[in-house]
Amino acid sequence: MRRELFQRVGCGLGGFALAELLRDDLRAGTDAAGRCDPLAVRPPHFRPRAKSVIYIHLVGAPSHLDLFDAKPELQKHHGEPCPEELFEGKQFAFIRSRPRMLGTPKLRRFRLRRCGESGATISDLMPHLQKVADELCFIKSLHTNEFNHGPAQMLLLSGFARFGRPSIGSWVTYGLGTENRNLPGFVVLITGLVLGAGSPAWGSGFLPTVYQGIEFRSQGDPVLFLSNPRGVDRETRRRVIDTTRQLNQAALADVGDPEIATRIDQYEMAFRMQSSVPELMSIDGEPPEIHAMYGTQPGKTSFANNCLLARRLVERGVRFVQLFDQGWDMHNGLLTRLPKKCKEVDRPIAALIRDLKQRGLLDETLVVWSSEFGRTPMAQGKNSLGISAAVGRDHHRDAYTVWLAGGGVTPGCSYGATDDIGYSIAENPVHVHDLNATILHLLGLDHERLTFRYQGRQYRLTDIHGNVVHDIISNNAAES
Repeated sequence: MRRELFQRVGCGLGGFALAELLRDDLRAGTDAAGRCDPLAVRPPHFRPRAKSVIYIHLVGAPSHLDLFDAKPELQKHHGEPCPEELFEGKQFAFIRSRPRMLGTPKLRRFRLRRCGESGATISDLMPHLQKVADELCFIKSLHTNEFNHGPAQMLLLSGFARFGRPSIGSWVTYGLGTENRNLPGFVVLITGLVLGAGSPAWGSGFLPTVYQGIEFRSQGDPVLFLSNPRGVDRETRRRVIDTTRQLNQAALADVGDPEIATRIDQYEMAFRMQSSVPELMSIDGEPPEIHAMYGTQPGKTSFANNCLLARRLVERGVRFVQLFDQGWDMHNGLLTRLPKKCKEVDRPIAALIRDLKQRGLLDETLVVWSSEFGRTPMAQGKNSLGISAAVGRDHHRDAYTVWLAGGGVTPGCSYGATDDIGYSIAENPVHVHDLNATILHLLGLDHERLTFRYQGRQYRLTDIHGNVVHDIISNNAAES
């Protein structure tokens, strides 16, 4: 049992309690005693507008054409054979023969309408989001290099299409540290199956593992190995940690390695999380009107619960919260599956924005709605000559829509545009590297200066690319 206890104290929390050896060029801060502290709050490169990020990733990629990017011209060509120049020589995931064009279904619930004073186009499938349209900033000209889920997810979230690079949440906590020493700086919440890229999508890559995302679960232990082993009470665990600290302090005095001091701090963090995490995850105490607004159900796993938890996390000083929601890969069943998924996320996302705003947190919290790519204006699936329950859309990397809210972006704005059928970018293209550069900029981080030396070269989230999209940044968010 002693061996199990030491293993669980030292190796639990998904690698959180133990950091890798820090490299010489790590931007580590120090604690009050002058010891190395990799999660200490560190100054940004310039004055930030956002202090934290809630990053919502819809796994599988929703159809932007049916949600945000109305194309009347596409409707006119619905059912017609796809023009040869849009198909010949192009690369798709599943379309193999010349398809037919697919307009947005002519059903009342699929109607796209202008919303709010900004006139943002949002589908009736998302009536709650329509009511907060003036808080949103749309980028309708995003594009990526990858057309399959795993590589596209990795490119968006780590700046590289293969495994091994740090995720954006890891880069942010590496660059800025965290304000809450009782919780991780980077937290992950998942509904549905894990995305195709797997845990590397929130991993730390070659950064020390103290910066990786920590998955919180709605059932069982909120964090793996958080509870004590059977037969071990809190006082016993406290004694184990105290003894481990004494051994580490002796090693620190002997060799002077600052990483040993970091390990001491992380053991303490793991112990404190035994109290802070269960309190955080218990949403029962939220007022009834909050539960009604989000549509939450305490004790169950749901996207609504995760949205409320995201607010509670940033409220407590957590730097980066990543929400993954699976089920948006609609190669077929568009008419039935898209309304179902929209119903699951519409109310809680709109509630999150309203809740942050009423608490004075929206200005300092950047909310991001994203996916790995878009969807084709051509049909995929059986009976694509008409609208049927079987019809769907294939992957499309050349043009799609994301939106941001709060955290220094201009509310009620729309940037970029696609062509008349939503196939290509017509103006102001934005690459996924540009999006990441802009997110870092809003946090006060220069994407070209936030680097880490690994295997003889300097790496950064945006690799050798990326330009900040200054046109979507509020005038009130300019650097001083």
